[in-house]
Amino acid sequence: MASGFFAILDDIAVLMDDVAVSSKIATRKTAGILGDDLAVNAEKATGFLSSRELPVLWAITKGSFLNKVIILPIVFLLNFFLPDAIKWILILGGFYLAYEGVEKIVEYFFHKKHEPETAVDEVAQEGADAEKSKIKSAVTTDFILSIEIVIIALGSVLDKSLTIQIVTVSVVALLATVGVYGLVALIVRMDDTGYKLIKHSNNKGILTAIGQFLVKLLPLIIKFLAVIGTLALLLVSGGIFVHNIEYFHHILPNVPATIKEFIFGLVAGLLAVILVTIIKKVIAVAKPKHTA
Repeated sequence: MASGFFAILDDIAVLMDDVAVSSKIATRKTAGILGDDLAVNAEKATGFLSSRELPVLWAITKGSFLNKVIILPIVFLLNFFLPDAIKWILILGGFYLAYEGVEKIVEYFFHKKHEPETAVDEVAQEGADAEKSKIKSAVTTDFILSIEIVIIALGSVLDKSLTIQIVTVSVVALLATVGVYGLVALIVRMDDTGYKLIKHSNNKGILTAIGQFLVKLLPLIIKFLAVIGTLALLLVSGGIFVHNIEYFHHILPNVPATIKEFIFGLVAGLLAVILVTIIKKVIAVAKPKHTA
């Protein structure tokens, strides 16, 4: 009886050891996409009132956990019964990410300058709707990036047993969510930390200097992440196309991979934006106009 119990413990220890090794390899292979995930979601989780930053981030984090709960069993089942479907899901997700990236660029260059300044009371009235919209957008983007993370992690352990595959990919997915949104939480609270340091040090000494540095650094980081997040969307989408469409994989063989992926992401995003714009205009024209 005792020997059987210790044998089970030994099997669990061996399994955990295998999972630890596999998770380390899988995490290393997903490091690039995790970096992109951080840049994209940090940019999406900023821009709110200070009192709403953590509640919004928590809402996005819960959405990310739900995404993983939905994605993990579907990916495992598809990989077992219909592995080719995963590739097409990735490609569709790539078009969505490319669309988001190019839409941000178009918004910045062609719409931002023409928008009138919004009054404070209008911001207060529209804050809840804008917050819900941004959370929804962040969770949707997280869903696409989560698919990419899960599939890359799964691809690194395909030679392992089904148990190790399931545990390893689940661990990587959990670490991705906790790690990414934990870092995002630290970033968005940087200015509050700075203000507290300044207040605690009575506006003098090294703590005040550090506090002022953190306060001034946050807007720069947000602007930096906005740019990096947009580039990440295009690079991730371009990478999906290059790695999953054989024809694209062999195009421009002498061009560096990063530039190649950016080009494909940009072109795909432009096509997606044009298509969506046309569809919106057709729907607007087709809508019956109510006359007074």
